[in-house]
Amino acid sequence: MRFIQLLLSPASFLYGMVMMIRNFLFDIGILRAERFEKPVISVGNLSFGGTGKTPHIEYLIRLLQDRFFISVLSRGYKRESSGFILGSKKSNVRYVGDEPLQYIKKFEHIKVAVDENRARGIHKLLTKFPALDIVLLDDAFQHRRVKPGLSILLTNYHSMYTEDYVFPAGRLREFRFGARRANIIIVTKTPKIFSPITRRRILEDIRPLSHQSVFFSYLKYDDPIPVFDNEYQVFPAKASYILLFSGIADDYFMREQLERICTELNVIRFADHHQYTLADLEMIQQRFLNLPTQKKVIITTEKDVMRLKTPELSNFLKNLPLFYLPVEVELHGMDKQYFDKEIINYVKKNQRNH
Repeated sequence: MRFIQLLLSPASFLYGMVMMIRNFLFDIGILRAERFEKPVISVGNLSFGGTGKTPHIEYLIRLLQDRFFISVLSRGYKRESSGFILGSKKSNVRYVGDEPLQYIKKFEHIKVAVDENRARGIHKLLTKFPALDIVLLDDAFQHRRVKPGLSILLTNYHSMYTEDYVFPAGRLREFRFGARRANIIIVTKTPKIFSPITRRRILEDIRPLSHQSVFFSYLKYDDPIPVFDNEYQVFPAKASYILLFSGIADDYFMREQLERICTELNVIRFADHHQYTLADLEMIQQRFLNLPTQKKVIITTEKDVMRLKTPELSNFLKNLPLFYLPVEVELHGMDKQYFDKEIINYVKKNQRNH
């Protein structure tokens, strides 16, 4: 691996330099970053996926939705549409993308929109809904056309940006020092039991600046939920075999969770944000039927379910014991109290200023 990284280092250097020059032009004002009077919180990462943006956005929604009128703006990755689109209950994954569709399905009282031009998207949201209190920007750390009031950077505990390299030698979208733009850094997917010694070591690696707060989060899984209203409404207490399929960047914790509740776990991995076809589902079904027991189920992620909710794919799957594993984010110890307070104080203060 070291040899491959060394081989790719010239390309990584060039890629990183292009991003550094772009960021420098924004920093000195040659390229314009727009500020907004309403509170804007950006959630993103330095790496190409796998940090848990979606459950962290959902954490913010749950934290704020009872106090404020919230909107979420995403680019709608891999959607087949373009421009600004305001999501609704009638939206589908091809129109808005999987993550925005998930927010729409789960949270009734927020506004969800997609636009590859985030500044334009914010203007349209604020025009349509002048009473909006806050805009959450999904995956926008590198979207410098908007200057967020609060920038949250996520980094995976198992592959932190402090130990990674710029693409293609690594998974970073820009050089590590880009992290200095963040106001809050969250180390995600940490172990549920997290020692103070490990915390101190990570803080020494990150070396946060005076304007930065660092918090630590972990994933919390709930019981599997049936995807369809069919005969398979109850997850078997002792499933001998589980067939897991997913198209996400990092399925490690999900596999670890499922291995605790079954005799054998079979895994089929697809690329992140994979758009499923009937051929994919036929292959999944055949793998499932070949499992040598009657005590077996199929599990996927909530995000993958959004990509399966088309009439053609749903009709194929509706007679199978298909479940998804819901996941939420929790913060360790006093981190939750301090993080929640910082977010709420930011929104209140900037509401008052507006």
